[in-house]
Amino acid sequence: MQSGIPLRDHFRETRMFNIRVIVTLAISLLLILLIIVRLVYLQIIDHELYTTLSEENRFFISAIPPTRGLIYDRNDVLLAQNLPTFNLELIPERIENIDNTIAALGEIIEITVADIKRFKEQMGQYNRFKSIPLRTRLSDEEVARIAVNRYRFPGVDIAARLIRHYPHGELTSHTIGYVGRINDKETQRINKSNYEGTNYIGKTGIEKYYEDILHGHVGVQQVETNAQGRSLRTFEQVPAESGINLHLSLDIEMQKIAQEAMGEESGSIVAIDPNTGNVLVFVSTPAFDPNLFVAGIDHATYKAYRDHPQNPLFNRTLRGQYPPGSTIKPFWGLAGLEFGVATNEIKTFCRGWFSLPGHKHRYRDWKKTGHGKMDLHDAIVQSCDVYFYDLALTLGIDRMAKFMAPFGFNSPTGIDITGELGGLMPTPRWKQKQRKQPWYLGETLIAGIGQGYVLTTPLQLASATATLSKSGQRMLPRVVTKLENTNTAEITELAPIFQTPVTLSDPEYWLKMIDAMKDVTHHWRGTAYRIGKKSKYKIAGKTGTAQVFSVKQNEEYDEDKIAKTLRDHALFIAFAPVEEPQIAISIIVEHGGHGGSTAAPIAKKIMDYYLLPKLEKEEATAVKQSAS
Repeated sequence: MQSGIPLRDHFRETRMFNIRVIVTLAISLLLILLIIVRLVYLQIIDHELYTTLSEENRFFISAIPPTRGLIYDRNDVLLAQNLPTFNLELIPERIENIDNTIAALGEIIEITVADIKRFKEQMGQYNRFKSIPLRTRLSDEEVARIAVNRYRFPGVDIAARLIRHYPHGELTSHTIGYVGRINDKETQRINKSNYEGTNYIGKTGIEKYYEDILHGHVGVQQVETNAQGRSLRTFEQVPAESGINLHLSLDIEMQKIAQEAMGEESGSIVAIDPNTGNVLVFVSTPAFDPNLFVAGIDHATYKAYRDHPQNPLFNRTLRGQYPPGSTIKPFWGLAGLEFGVATNEIKTFCRGWFSLPGHKHRYRDWKKTGHGKMDLHDAIVQSCDVYFYDLALTLGIDRMAKFMAPFGFNSPTGIDITGELGGLMPTPRWKQKQRKQPWYLGETLIAGIGQGYVLTTPLQLASATATLSKSGQRMLPRVVTKLENTNTAEITELAPIFQTPVTLSDPEYWLKMIDAMKDVTHHWRGTAYRIGKKSKYKIAGKTGTAQVFSVKQNEEYDEDKIAKTLRDHALFIAFAPVEEPQIAISIIVEHGGHGGSTAAPIAKKIMDYYLLPKLEKEEATAVKQSAS
């Protein structure tokens, strides 16, 4: 060796190298052993578990949403149908980053902030394995754009769905109602398993009332999927059961005539067949387009509806509580007859006003100069307020309220549409409980002309009118008359529902009141003579005017000098033909002025449409029989 330079220790280096090789080999053998053990564990010990998980990853159990039942009118005109549409749907479990995916999709088609908000609300309601719509009603162009880029988005798919559509729009909005997206509150009460694959539920009207049978029963299918979660093949399948189809008593053409007759006015029209309780017309104006609510109405449109001065979203027929005005007088007349305080021999002198004994306050009649001597018949025909002030004072408010209860004036009718309110037939006990105030005699007087605390809904008034037309026979108002099960081809006719009849001690009282109401439209002094003088059938009716605000003693009501929103409501009730009633109707035109000039002509148009073809057919049959 050279001086100062140590020689290499080959032996030591060789030993160190061998040790490293042995350690590396040992580690490799250990890792291989671990892999073998793991494979044994997976392939032998836990073979069944992981085979199951693998199959579950390959096969996907999905729901088959049922087809919602259709809705038809009495002539089988389609009122609610299901139209095919394409939705852009996401399965959260199969998407790594929801926000990034939505942002990328937004570069391909339009996705609004409202769409994203609705999607995330629904994502919080359902499990992450469920397909949730991000956009509905895709156009053909949008479908094509998504289809071309589908490979980029695992867990995103285009789904063919059926969406609810109402062909007649506003004409049926307050009757049929509409469906909408299921919200948190509804999620808590529905059978979630039966709503798998369904995003919509009945929100209002018939759609909500009959939700259980309209919805149907969900089906299931086993689908083979690829790594991206897209369907390849369908294996086992249990088909869904379609919902029940509903057939209504409504006549959509008659509905159209009624709504057009109302024009731009706010109000309500209800027509009922008094023999069955079937609702022929159900109008609340103004109305709204229910189709806007199905997939989710945008904020601007909803705000416009909500803030509209005439409130088109408000169902006046079911929930509007109005003073009935003079349309209540025939019922008070029946009470007077029943309690023996109103006969044709008992007359009241009308000088144009009425005062309580010992009081100076004057309760005015609509006719300033007065009507002179009035019996019950004439008081109905000419709508004398003074007569009914006096009658109400004689009857007393407790007897009045008790008599009206069997007609249903203080409770909902029970119609098969959701959201109904009842009216109000006040009593001293009610006022003390609700207002903490005593009852005054003056309040009894104004109740006698359908003012003050007395309130009715248009539906309630129509139902009571139908009861009067049939001399106390009371039917439950309803809209659905037939159920059609498309799964079994079975059709079920729903029988009319008789309610507890209204009975009087003498059946002649009914005839006396009906005769007086007939003269309202057919006697030249009648307040609705305008519609009856040339009518081809006999009509029994009663006009009404309901004050919106009180007029002071020293003031005069001048319709031309006040704002329209302060003008009186115009009301009219009627039934026809008098001899054999087939239709009973109630109409209220908000701020319409006078019932005889505003509401009664509307009723005549509707009754003509319904009755004249029948009368003409009967006449033709009679002529044919006489000729033979």
